[in-house]
Amino acid sequence: MSATRFTYLGPEGTFTEAALRTLPEAATRELVPMVSVPAALDSVRNGEAAAALVPIENSVEGGVTSTLDELASGEPLMIYREVLLPIAFALLVRPGTELSDVKTVTGHPVAQPQVRNWLRGNLPDAVWESAASNADGARLVQEGRFDAAFAGEFAAATYGLVPLVTEIHDAENAETRFVLVGRPARPAAPTGADKTSVVLWLGDDHPGALLELLQEFAVRGVNLMLIQSRPTGEGIGNYCFAVDAEGHISDRRVSEALMGLKRTCPQVRFLGSYPRAGVAQGDVRAPRSGTSDGDFMAASDWLTRCLDGRA
Repeated sequence: MSATRFTYLGPEGTFTEAALRTLPEAATRELVPMVSVPAALDSVRNGEAAAALVPIENSVEGGVTSTLDELASGEPLMIYREVLLPIAFALLVRPGTELSDVKTVTGHPVAQPQVRNWLRGNLPDAVWESAASNADGARLVQEGRFDAAFAGEFAAATYGLVPLVTEIHDAENAETRFVLVGRPARPAAPTGADKTSVVLWLGDDHPGALLELLQEFAVRGVNLMLIQSRPTGEGIGNYCFAVDAEGHISDRRVSEALMGLKRTCPQVRFLGSYPRAGVAQGDVRAPRSGTSDGDFMAASDWLTRCLDGRA
């Protein structure tokens, strides 16, 4: 395995590259763009890279399905870090292009819902076609295949373009969450402000099946931050669920919830416990009464005394 190489969803100039460069360790690694999320993650699976940074969730569009599906299938991988990046788009054009010249635009499919209202108000007749990434859209504009691309302003210099309009976003405070993914290993020590990610498969389809799954978290006071269904590919109506939960696998409430799920689900894939981006330990609310590690330990001690006849 190349311990000095990180891959990311490319090409150069993507928001993913910008997010990766916020990590201190990126300064000492070779950063290699890949053509797709599967290609970036496969580079980790086959040992070509130590880790890959890929988008996993957008505050406007929700989960990034290509990443969720890749993490749910194939050789297991683990999430070690997450990065939150504020997202604002620039309309990148070739030098000399005016807004009235723009008849065709491109960008990543996830970008379109974030600029739809701006397009309707400023370029109502422009034809949109999706690109593999926002930076790839900029490359297509450079080649003359489109008039403009929605991408990060920082991508303009890479592709010889100019930002015709900047700070484009329909939703204020839009963010994308990225995850640094590597081969499975021991999770990092808990920080007190952590997140645990898993993928869950239902045992069978019956009334209340999803409720039973969620109750494993609820009765132990584990707050869920994301739950998204994804088709398993085994026919209509067959789904797995990507779940992000507050806490670390070493927290008793989280570990017991996962054990309960392992007893009832045909498959549980652990994707990692890792620090939450932008959240300090002091900002995390205390566990609900009866769900702290101390509460679990006290209950275990009580049960031991009962078994020993000392209750």
